[in-house]
Order: sequence, then C-alpha cells, then structure tokens
Amino acid sequence: MSNRLSKEELESDPLIENYNRAANFYFENRVTVLSSAIALIVLIGGIVGYNYYSASQESQAQELLAIAEDYYMQGDYENALYGNEFELTYGFDQIADEFPRTNAGNIAVYYAAVSSFELGDVENALNYMESFDVPKGIMGVGPMTFHARLFMANESVVAAADKFVEAANWNENEVTTPSNLFEAAQAYYKAGDNERANELVTQIIEEYPQSSKFAESQKLKGMIAAN
Repeated sequence: MSNRLSKEELESDPLIENYNRAANFYFENRVTVLSSAIALIVLIGGIVGYNYYSASQESQAQELLAIAEDYYMQGDYENALYGNEFELTYGFDQIADEFPRTNAGNIAVYYAAVSSFELGDVENALNYMESFDVPKGIMGVGPMTFHARLFMANESVVAAADKFVEAANWNENEVTTPSNLFEAAQAYYKAGDNERANELVTQIIEEYPQSSKFAESQKLKGMIAAN
C-alpha cells in the first residue's frame, strides 16, 4: 500500500467534497441562518437559545476548519493536524477536541486521521478513525475503506478484512461493494482463512459479474483452490 495519498485522491474524497459544498452554502447564507436563529430565540426562548449556541459553535468550527484545510491542501499535514502556534491557527486535532458536537468537528476527526497517515503515524490515524462518526449511505464508504486500509498498514489483517466487509455492506452498489469484498477476500487469504476468502470471491463472481474485480476474483478463487 502506498504510504501517501495523491493530491487528486485528497481533493476528490467524496466526504470532503460534500462537506465543502455544505460549508460554502452555510457561509453564503450565514446571515440568514443566524438572523433566523435570533428571531427564534425571541419566539421560544431557552430551546432556541440552545439551537443558537449550536449554530454559533458550528460557525466557529467551520471557520477554524477552513484555515486548517488550507494547510491540508498544500500538503502541510503537520500544521493541518496540530495548528501553527506562530500564526495562532487551530489544527484538526484541536477542532475535533473542542467542537465534538458539530459536523465540522466530526469532519476534523476524519481530516486528522488522513493527516496522521500522511505523516506516517498509523496508530494515531486509527485512534482518530475509532472516534469518527461515519456518515450513513455512500458517503460513509470511503472513510470505512480508509479505516480498513489503516488496519492493513498496521498489519492487523483480520481486522482489516472485517472492516472491508463492513464497508462493502455499508452501501450496496455495483462499484464499491465488489471492490471492498475483493479487498476483504485478499486480506482473509493473507490471514490464512481460505474458506472465508473463497466465500467472498464466489459472491463477487455470482452477484457482480460486470465488476472490474470479476477477473481478479476468478484468479484468486483459482489460487485458493490450488492450496
């Protein structure tokens, strides 16, 4: 496995792309959002007071996150992760710690995991991923696959295989499901669990014959049979 992610992979991460769209929408409409929050405080008092506080926390976290993202996109993962004390910026680690109940804080956890991986600290990356709240649906597949690859990098092969299966089932589709099933089959094969590996490649062959992993699955099935 590569020890780094390419700039294209970092910029095209679907979770990060969709977060950035949401953040841009928020900033473009923040006057309306905050004005509405203030109006609601007048109408229903304490309940909306909490909502306004939450909105304020989200806004602050997003602003800090945007600065950390600049370092991240420049490949400066150290300052992205831990902040720059000379420029008085927050890193993903501080944002995740101080804004745990916000969407931006959760995204910061994922950024922190990727940044740690890029810095060669797989253990730290795994710790972040353990606390990451995985989005439902297709948006959660990428992070779960990344989590599985961290296990592989850490030589926790069975844990990686299990996580690849979880990623495959997180959102069943014709692309990510067979891809993750094949990654899982390879990991189980490496761990010596030929029976489980064979089950998964058989599933790909029977259920996803149009998959790009079809031929590789047939090859792996043959290797398993030869053992």
